[in-house]
Amino acid sequence: MKRHAIAPRPGWEQKVEALGFHFHTIDGVYWDERAYYEFTADEVDTLEEATAELHQRCLEAVGRVVAKGDYSRFRIPEAFHQLVRDSWEDDEPSLYGRFDFSWDGDGEPKMLEYNADTPTALLEASVVQWYWMKDVFPDADQFNSLHEKLVERWRAIAGKVPGNRVVHFTGVADSPEDQGNLEYLMDTALQGGLEPRGLDIAEVGWNGMHFTDLAEAPIAVLFKLYPWEWLLREAFAAHLLQRRTLVIEPPWKMVLSNKAILPVLWEMFPDHPNLLTASFEPGRFATDFVKKPLYSREGANVAITSHGATVEEPGDYGAEGFVWQGYHALPRFGANHTVIGSWVVGGEAAGIGIREDDSPITKNSSRFVPHYFT
Repeated sequence: MKRHAIAPRPGWEQKVEALGFHFHTIDGVYWDERAYYEFTADEVDTLEEATAELHQRCLEAVGRVVAKGDYSRFRIPEAFHQLVRDSWEDDEPSLYGRFDFSWDGDGEPKMLEYNADTPTALLEASVVQWYWMKDVFPDADQFNSLHEKLVERWRAIAGKVPGNRVVHFTGVADSPEDQGNLEYLMDTALQGGLEPRGLDIAEVGWNGMHFTDLAEAPIAVLFKLYPWEWLLREAFAAHLLQRRTLVIEPPWKMVLSNKAILPVLWEMFPDHPNLLTASFEPGRFATDFVKKPLYSREGANVAITSHGATVEEPGDYGAEGFVWQGYHALPRFGANHTVIGSWVVGGEAAGIGIREDDSPITKNSSRFVPHYFT
C-alpha cells in the first residue's frame, strides 16, 4: 500500500459533475485527486477476505442479540424490540454497508466500526474513482465492483417488491451529499428493473392504513437514507410496527449499525485478528483507547486518548451512552491519517474507498482519495 502525489486532471470538476458528483468540495477539498493509493493484488485479497469474514461474524452477533433479547445495551426503545426480531427472523433484505478499517498493508486490517445503516461516500467509491482510474491509469484495476453488485442486489430484492415494482427513496432534501447518494442509488435500482421514486423524508405521509407519497400512493418499499435512531423519534414511528412497508435498510440493522455491536463482537470472538478490544466499561483500558457514542455520525463526539493526551470531535451525540475500544492508530502517509472504507453489497465484499484527514478522527469533511491496484 503506497501513497503517490499526482497532478489533478485538467477540468476534473466538470468531469466529476458530469457523473452527478456535485458535492466534490464539501468544506473545501473533499474529492482529492492530487494523490492516489496503490495496492497489490495480494493486499486487495486481504481486504476482501477480512470484509467477508467480519460481515459473517457481525451477522452471528445480530443473531445472538436477537436470540437473547439483548436490546437494552443497544438502547433500542422497548416498543421496537419485536420489530427488530420480526425483521431478522423474516430475513428482510439488506442492500449495503461499509466497514471502516485501519490498515497500512501489513498484518491484518482492524475493524474500527461498521456503518451498516446509512453509509455514504458511495457515488465517489463506485463511479467517480472508477472513471478517474480509466482516465489516468487505463491499464490498471481497482477493487471496485460496487455498481455491478448494487444492480444485481436490486434485482434480487425485486422479488419482494409488489407488482408495480415501485421503490420510494427518501432522505433529507437539503443535504447535497445525501441527495447525490440517493440519486445514484435510484439509478442502480432502475438498472435493476425497479421503478424508483424520490421524496423528502418530510413528505412521507400516513393515511391510516399505509405510508403514502405526495400522490397518496401507498409506499410498499422504502429505501431511507435516514438513520433508524432518528426515524424512531418521528411522530409516525409507531406506524412502522404494522409492517405494511418493507424498509431498506431493515429494522435488524438497528443492532448492526450501533456501536454496541463492537463489545458484543469482542465478547463473542475475543482475540479475533480483525477486531479490536471493546467494552461497555471504561475501566477496561488504562491507556490508549477510543470513546465512541452508541449513536454517532461523521466522527461526532468521538474521543481518542493516547499517550496521556485526548483528541475529541464536538457534536450532539452521547445521550444514550458510550462504548470504549482499544486505540489502533490510523496509518499515516505524511500528514494524512488514512482510513479504508470497505463496502458490503448483498452480503459480499464489493470494493473500497479511502478517506484522509489531518486529524486522527475521520469526519464528514475528510478527503476522498482514489486508488488502483497492480
